[in-house]
Amino acid sequence: MHNNYSINVACLCEKNFTKSLEEIKSFFSFKMFILNLNSEKHKNSNFDAIIVDHEMFDKIPENLLSLPKILINKKKNTTNKAEITFKLPLNILKFNKDVIELCKKNEFQKNSLIKIKNYILDKNQRTLKKGEKVLKITEKEINFICTLKTSEFPLNKKYILEKIWLYSSETETHTIETHIYRLRQKIKETFNDEDFIKSTKDGYSF
Repeated sequence: MHNNYSINVACLCEKNFTKSLEEIKSFFSFKMFILNLNSEKHKNSNFDAIIVDHEMFDKIPENLLSLPKILINKKKNTTNKAEITFKLPLNILKFNKDVIELCKKNEFQKNSLIKIKNYILDKNQRTLKKGEKVLKITEKEINFICTLKTSEFPLNKKYILEKIWLYSSETETHTIETHIYRLRQKIKETFNDEDFIKSTKDGYSF
């Protein structure tokens, strides 16, 4: 099996199980790093997930707690929460496949979240969030907000019309004004924020 070293997975398991994983790691399409809790190296490491058994679950370093967890559960009952739980013996092919899929799914979710001011734009869910409040928005509105965030200058109506919403240059600019007005109204009604999108003679900006 070919290794895909763009995916790095930490392993925090008891000694015997760690040794078993080491023996079969050539079958994995991810790179596995054995964690040494006596070392500081893991604090500067960039992992995509962590493999942990139930005996070590409570020893996961604080800086790795937010990682997706692949739990090796040797007990019938456990209160430990993980994205994936495996019982022994392992099916190596399924284990490899599920770990890769979990890492890719988590990366996709991370890339879909964009922080704008004190809001979170979730491109995947098509929502704008602030605290407990959530606003559903359209794909065109997402494209507009994302472009505003990355632009160093205010965006004028012609640019928005042609480059973001892909309307023809013959479309009247008041169409854009109407769309943006509706978006600003939705944001005002949901978050009581009238300044999320600013409008000046030069165009729209944050």
